[in-house]
Amino acid sequence: LEYPERLQKLLLTPNREMSVELVVQKDNGEIEVFNAYRVQHNNSRGPFKGGLRYHPAVDLDDVRSLASLMTWKTAVMDLPFGGAKGGIAVDPAALSERELEKLTRKLVQAIKEIIGPSEDIPAPDMNTDSRIMSWVFDEYSKYKGFSPGVVTGKPVHLHGSLGRDAATGRGAVFATRELLRHVGAGKIQGHSFVIQGFGNVGSWAAQILSEHGGTVSAVSDASGAVINEKGIDVPALRAHIAAGGKLVDFTGAGRMPAGELLTVPCDVLMPAAIGGVLTAEAAAGVQAKFVVEAANGPTTPEGDAVLRDRGIIVLPDIYTNAGGVTVSFFEWVQNLQNFKWEEEDVNRRLDRKMTDAFAQIWKIHRDKGVPLRVAAFIKALHEVTRAELHRGFD
Repeated sequence: LEYPERLQKLLLTPNREMSVELVVQKDNGEIEVFNAYRVQHNNSRGPFKGGLRYHPAVDLDDVRSLASLMTWKTAVMDLPFGGAKGGIAVDPAALSERELEKLTRKLVQAIKEIIGPSEDIPAPDMNTDSRIMSWVFDEYSKYKGFSPGVVTGKPVHLHGSLGRDAATGRGAVFATRELLRHVGAGKIQGHSFVIQGFGNVGSWAAQILSEHGGTVSAVSDASGAVINEKGIDVPALRAHIAAGGKLVDFTGAGRMPAGELLTVPCDVLMPAAIGGVLTAEAAAGVQAKFVVEAANGPTTPEGDAVLRDRGIIVLPDIYTNAGGVTVSFFEWVQNLQNFKWEEEDVNRRLDRKMTDAFAQIWKIHRDKGVPLRVAAFIKALHEVTRAELHRGFD
């Protein structure tokens, strides 16, 4: 990896960890205190970058590990960012919109001195969206002046980027295309896909795969799973869900137990929901040639070993789902330029970034004889280490 052993501790230790208590008066007059965190892992390659998540299980260890992952993800994609992550230990469904806004603005007030367009740029994550990013932008601008570049994932009409909504799913499709091409399996057209998770990432990936001629034969979400071996009409399914229907009530496919989805025979299995679903037991039942990790951490280390032993190629999450942070970078650039790009430009540049990153990962995989996951981390570690060494330590 071309880095001395003395740097290992540096690469593992976050630059800064901040814990704050946010006091919010609820609509009923009660006072509640919420714990919030922001961990800035490494900024040797550029400003810190990483999401804000609102979830009851958020804690410092969780945020710390996710901040580290962002360092490697931005390095794999050759984006001029470091890694960060933040969150509030809260169930947003238990708050009114007014309470959620007050909580978000309190967070910005607490961390405003350590974030900024050239310091640390938050983004949406679990249970946060463009509306919450708008509040971050507005609150920060009250203190620091007009600063749309302080956060990404904003609405398109409020200095957001065209193409951002579909970016992670679209990037996963580009990643899949490159994998199939490099292993000599041809194009997406004619291959079958099973997608676990039909939220933003899974639904966009399914849509774009079907547009490229792929057959999406089974999908699932929290309500259950549906299957149609001849191919699900993805636009019709998305319209059904957008109209308020449940995925399992879709008439264009048959119901199946959600637990059996991972064992459906297909060419490509794409986990696009929560982490830790491909355990050793689940991996033993997978009947796919390739696993493309559109979710964060869907495969456990034990599951990864089982898939590797069975000869199933895994395309790692650190690369596969980096389309989101890549278009976040494009949004940040547009904010700095005060110039909005056309959607075709965004998608074309995303395609180029995903293609170039895959070529470098594949070269390491081929030259060193290591799995694609290891190859991706080798590339990331090399980029960050090189930046640290060239910048110096004084």
